[in-house]
Amino acid sequence: MSPMTTLAFAMGMSVDAFAAAIGKGAALERPRFAEALRTGLVFGAVEAVTPVIGWALGMAASAHVAAVDHWLAFVILGLVGGRMLWGATQAELPVERPRRHGTALLLATAIGTSLDAVAVGVTLAFLDVDITVAAAAIGLATAVMATIGMLVGRWLGGRFGRVAEALGGVALVLLGTKILLEHTILG
Repeated sequence: MSPMTTLAFAMGMSVDAFAAAIGKGAALERPRFAEALRTGLVFGAVEAVTPVIGWALGMAASAHVAAVDHWLAFVILGLVGGRMLWGATQAELPVERPRRHGTALLLATAIGTSLDAVAVGVTLAFLDVDITVAAAAIGLATAVMATIGMLVGRWLGGRFGRVAEALGGVALVLLGTKILLEHTILG
């Protein structure tokens, strides 16, 4: 892949994390830059590792990975998004939001948004692609986009509070549904 193709590819792979990070930022009480960066680094690291996993699995058994990745993404994103939506609709005013996300929830969201990267990694196994360059580009782009997403979510959360958190939850559920539909009915 050319450098421009790699950049475009990496940016495209990071859009899901950007959308999820907006919801995460909106759910917090004015997250600081350090929390946004932490989120970006978690999302970026997971997004860098998953295509490598897919690439390795693709080298071994691509049909088995492609058969389940969309179901895993659907379930994980549905649960995390549903939890965000539930929290946004159940809280009473004024809403006291946490200052940072727990590591387990953050990691679950990052994994859910990056499971499609496993399938991409499987595809990369069959192309003449340097997986280390592709994975590093995807991870870096995702780290930057998720950090920016958290800061955008901070701005939205301060103005729209529970609405932004609910929209973030809906976005994750829809993203999981989109992944499932693309791999089953529409694929």
